[in-house]
Amino acid sequence: MTTTEQNVTTGTTSIPSAPGINAGSDAIISIRNLRKWYQVGGGFLGFGDKIWLKAVDDVSFDIERNKTFGLVGESGCGKTTTLKLLLGLEKPTSGTIFYEGEDVSTMTKAGKTEFRRSVQAVFQDPWSSLNPRMRVRSIVGEPLEIATNMTKGQIATRVGDLLSETGLNPYQANLYPHEFSGGQRQRIGIARALALNPKVIALDEPVSALDVSIRAQIMNLLVDLQEEHGLAYLLVAHNLATVRYMCHDMAVMYLGVVQESGETEAIFNNPMHIYTNALVSAALPSHPDIQREEFLLPGEVVSPINPPPGDVFMTRTPLEVDPNHKWANERPPLVEKEPGHWVVETPWSMASDAGLKVELTGHAGV
Repeated sequence: MTTTEQNVTTGTTSIPSAPGINAGSDAIISIRNLRKWYQVGGGFLGFGDKIWLKAVDDVSFDIERNKTFGLVGESGCGKTTTLKLLLGLEKPTSGTIFYEGEDVSTMTKAGKTEFRRSVQAVFQDPWSSLNPRMRVRSIVGEPLEIATNMTKGQIATRVGDLLSETGLNPYQANLYPHEFSGGQRQRIGIARALALNPKVIALDEPVSALDVSIRAQIMNLLVDLQEEHGLAYLLVAHNLATVRYMCHDMAVMYLGVVQESGETEAIFNNPMHIYTNALVSAALPSHPDIQREEFLLPGEVVSPINPPPGDVFMTRTPLEVDPNHKWANERPPLVEKEPGHWVVETPWSMASDAGLKVELTGHAGV
């Protein structure tokens, strides 16, 4: 039986496998065949064909316990929409989200309450995600007021402990968000996410809005908290250095579709897809000794309203595309090229066929 044919059996249900999923993973979150299509036209009063914007199209991955899974890609590739689907901020068009082996959509009311407590979020902009009219003690303590039976005194103590744990002083609970720097505001957001002792935290570009000098502090804080609390993270990021530093596993998305996935170091050491190579080549080197040749993909990103019927990358490849080829008309699957390293393989998608290979020399890093 191949990896893609196996089902992962848990205590409550059997989770189907899928291309890109490694057998035997200790997953706390399993995403299977997730789609989010938005109707943007057509079908008025039941007449005419509906027009769909395919933001996320058949995405599958596992988030393992105590590990970080990263989603990377250009703006508009579906990363944040996938995160919103996990958090329940968007309803999937199709597909399944499993938490602790149980289908979230069929959970009991008590099960869904526990899921919402256990899966929290830290958002990109620490300023817009905090209510400017609330003191920090109310911002961090609000989840405890809503979801627990703790007294006001217990909540105040818990808020102070959370602020200390995230590098702030307990007395700062009496201040307002505008009295903090950007990095401090993000620490407040992290403290709020930790309030209910979650098992999973979704990180939506958690350091992209911060000064470069502060980013490393917040990343180190997140890594330390993960080790201390046994947290699992879903990290959405543009910055490949952030992904390489924090993520154990990752997936590269383009136009709502995963193009390459696997262990983070395996992908950075041997990026196989042309698109992945282009992303790595475009990243600013972390050290002057790192030399690489940047190459640009031809063409423009097509609209997700009208993507190609087959491989969505076919309009960006520098290689010639045969319009009669199977994968020009059908969606190609992920193929396991190395143990745990999956890639969409077509005659026009592989970097080796194009003679493209990002070489990293000097210091290890992006």
